[in-house]
Amino acid sequence: MMRILLFLATNLAVLLVASITLRLLGVESYLSDQGINFQSLLIFCFIFGMAGSMVSLFLSKWMAKRGTGTVVIETPSNATEKWLVDTVAELARDAGIKTPEVGIFPAQQSNAFATGWNKDDALVAVSAGLLNRMRPEEVRAVLAHEIGHVANGDMVTLALIQGVVNTFVMFFARVVAHLVDQFLRARSDDGAGLGFMGYFAVVIVAEIVFGIVASAIVAWFSRFREYRADASGAKLAGSGAMINALARLKAETELPDQMPDTLRAMAITKGQTRSLMEKLFASHPPLDDRIRALKEAAYRE
Repeated sequence: MMRILLFLATNLAVLLVASITLRLLGVESYLSDQGINFQSLLIFCFIFGMAGSMVSLFLSKWMAKRGTGTVVIETPSNATEKWLVDTVAELARDAGIKTPEVGIFPAQQSNAFATGWNKDDALVAVSAGLLNRMRPEEVRAVLAHEIGHVANGDMVTLALIQGVVNTFVMFFARVVAHLVDQFLRARSDDGAGLGFMGYFAVVIVAEIVFGIVASAIVAWFSRFREYRADASGAKLAGSGAMINALARLKAETELPDQMPDTLRAMAITKGQTRSLMEKLFASHPPLDDRIRALKEAAYRE
């Protein structure tokens, strides 16, 4: 129920922000009797495409806390929590960023994530399972990986890329629908085209097709991000510790993935990908590839 409410709240916020922005810009309908106005269409798609990503980005911490049940450590209540807060503060200082909020979420799978709309207002959280089963140096490496995400500005960059691909998916889907409509009008004796419902049916189908391609592009960047965060983690916590932490995560890939879909790209692992399609759309590279990349980088040094 909470995920449904969060989804509805996010989409209502997107519609509100986009509608107000379009009105302020004076953008009228992109369809008229004269045809399609590409400038208005592009503005329309850009506003709605970016609005969804930006609203999600600004709400990311709030949604993450509620979606995972993360409890932020305001005042450490035991030695483990104090060590966790102190370690994040040390890593953040070494990375040159403001110390993020630190939290623990109740999942038995070893996992962690970072989120937040900018590097000085972030959240780093680890699962209870990770704290229970990993050695301190491995937990520190996982935290360093997440701090790497924050320091690299990955949350903002991913939101911008998602917004851009959303824009072009919407734009080209409507161009395709317009071309189909014009083609049918030219072939019809009475000049009838798709009609209102037909037009939007074509838009939906085209958005699905273009959306699949766009998802592959976003997933490719997400996988690139993971290699970069692993390198940052190795720099902050040591290559050996980072490799051992990933090896420990690999041993748990058969456990059910308890991370919400909206946070999976920001988690340290997504589980094991097997098929070619899974690899193409996976937000994370295979753990074997990540371990191999770290070993090769350490060897070059």
